[in-house]
Amino acid sequence: MSQLPTTMPAVAYRHSLPVDDPDSLIDIELPVPQPGPRDLLVQVAAVAVNPVDYKVRLNADPGGTPRVLGWDAAGTVVAVGAEVELFEVGDEVYYAGALDRPGTDSLYHAVDERLVGRKPAKLSFADAAALPLTALTAWEGLFERLRLERGAHDGTLLVTAAAGGVGSIVAQLARNLTALTVIGTASRPETVEFARRMGAHHVVDHHAPLLPQLARVAPEGLDYVFSTTSTERNLGDFAEALKAFGGIVAIDDFDSLPIGKLKSKSISFHWEFMFTRSMLQTPDIARQHQILSEVATLVDDGVLSTTANGDLGPINAANLRQAHRALEAGTAVGKITLAGF
Repeated sequence: MSQLPTTMPAVAYRHSLPVDDPDSLIDIELPVPQPGPRDLLVQVAAVAVNPVDYKVRLNADPGGTPRVLGWDAAGTVVAVGAEVELFEVGDEVYYAGALDRPGTDSLYHAVDERLVGRKPAKLSFADAAALPLTALTAWEGLFERLRLERGAHDGTLLVTAAAGGVGSIVAQLARNLTALTVIGTASRPETVEFARRMGAHHVVDHHAPLLPQLARVAPEGLDYVFSTTSTERNLGDFAEALKAFGGIVAIDDFDSLPIGKLKSKSISFHWEFMFTRSMLQTPDIARQHQILSEVATLVDDGVLSTTANGDLGPINAANLRQAHRALEAGTAVGKITLAGF
């Protein structure tokens, strides 16, 4: 630590403001964090932006105290805590961090090693930064919540917003690691093309009635739904299209859900929130290290690819406001990344 600077550039917000307000995200200087016993101190080379970034910015006002956002990063370990076992200085890593700690939009970032994976060797830092949060969400949703079996599971899976950050990696995992037929939803020519490139066998338009389209591509019905958005609006269609004993996993937010529509078919409903392990310090917290390490191997073996689809340049307030604006507008395809300070 003695050779590192004492302060660092970072991007933060002090109040919940509209993204077009220049004070909604600001460039600041902060002290370089000190790693805890199980922490890595990472020099951040690239970050990616997720809907959680703008949702926190808009809904969690820090009352004037600077709060750093960001939950996807790739970089190099520059210091380790006294009890670190999995990594050493010089390792290249990628991770999604924890919701209840400072974010990754800073030159240096402290993170629990149990949430970190080795960076895929084939990927640049920016392409690697696109993967952690969404890959963890997709992996946990498919293989832990829906309890799909790798290599053996067949049937039909519907993935909503299959060109989005989570949907695009769900499509890849389901296409490449299971025998499922993958149906994605998308509406624009560029999102339809991206969803197909990410692994969707079929693509239906989520701005048109779903049931007639699903009847054409899955006449026997769905076995599973991975709902990334609009779960409340679509639940009735899901209930009708799913077979008996089907399953839904959802990641979005809503005020209420008419769950009774699922009873007659004994359809199971699951939440997936990838920050559960880090927030609650669950006994299996290191599972995220294992998942990210496995994803890295699959990337290096050519089974999975990055979902990065647009780099906005250096990590600064102006570029991050642009990224937040695209996510709030719902126009992003794949993941938006930024690299370097």
